[in-house]
Amino acid sequence: MEWIFWLCVVGAMYSYAIYPLLLRCVVPRRAARPVAAGAPLTVTLVIACRNEERRLAKKIENALEVTYPLAEILVASDASDDRSDDIVRSYADRGVRLVRSPERRGKEHAQGLAIAQATGDIIVFSDAGTDLPPESIGFIVERFGDPSVGAVSSEDLFIAPDGKLVGEGAYVKYEMWLRRLESERAGLVGLSGSFFAVRRSVLTRWDATIPSDFACALMTFQSGLVAVSDPRVRGIYSDIKDPAKEYQRKVRTAVRGMTGLARLAGVLNPFRYGWFAFQVWSHKLMRWLVPWFLLGLLASSFALANTGPFYRWALYAQLLGYALVLAVHFIRGMRQLGIARIAYYFVQANVALAHAAILFLSGKRIVVWNPSVR
Repeated sequence: MEWIFWLCVVGAMYSYAIYPLLLRCVVPRRAARPVAAGAPLTVTLVIACRNEERRLAKKIENALEVTYPLAEILVASDASDDRSDDIVRSYADRGVRLVRSPERRGKEHAQGLAIAQATGDIIVFSDAGTDLPPESIGFIVERFGDPSVGAVSSEDLFIAPDGKLVGEGAYVKYEMWLRRLESERAGLVGLSGSFFAVRRSVLTRWDATIPSDFACALMTFQSGLVAVSDPRVRGIYSDIKDPAKEYQRKVRTAVRGMTGLARLAGVLNPFRYGWFAFQVWSHKLMRWLVPWFLLGLLASSFALANTGPFYRWALYAQLLGYALVLAVHFIRGMRQLGIARIAYYFVQANVALAHAAILFLSGKRIVVWNPSVR
């Protein structure tokens, strides 16, 4: 039982603490020498859309304000049945084109239709709910001056209506720091799905059943290039108004990620994918196992509580932590307290991962969904 206890301790800590330390021990990859200046890279912006009439006009206006000249803006509509398509058509004279899927088949299918029509050297993907700072695409193009870079991911900024970082903000900041470490080694194993860019030459095999943020990172690696993050490239998105919807988003994201990795399981082979495979194991698979390690840790702590004070206090600490999370769940005002807020979102995220794993193993797959209200 002691072996189980310590295995679960290491397992629960690995993805969040041990893995980043291992990355720090690896010598960062050297950037390639920038290519000689030639013709400016052309950029196509693809905006994924499904029934976004409430915020689509604001998104298009935001896209038109970016300082780097765009070759085109394509709005990939997943068979929207509200006013979204009409809103897009109203911007036709400003270089915005509608690419409509005739039937609802999911975000990636709509993106694939847009890729087939894109003319830019670089394709930037963004969601309707993500604001792009005006200079962001210019920074992306600058990173593509390195010929070894095949994809560039934003670093997300998660804010509340009053402009402050919300509870999940600390977690997002940690995740962005971890992605930065990965991008300096074998490259990102997943891009920020709401805002990222890829060389069009990399997008040779588009599979609409795999989340585009993971698929593009893998295609980049398979092309002999790397996917990187850039702290200057910020995707700004708002807090989801309904906490239940936020939980559903977490579950959906995890199920889709598990589905993608199951379809591309070969990427876990270190003999073929080397350090990149290690990063996939550590960042994705081991992260998805954390809730089960936590459950095993709690169970083994109960079993060992009477064998010595260390295990007894370990049990007390876990029970106290979970009691705090329950209190935060029912007393929402407690979410203003820093440590309580972080603990709540950590546990919520792992409950969502456990829920997603059960759904995935039972055969649940998610291709289409309604966008979250923010």
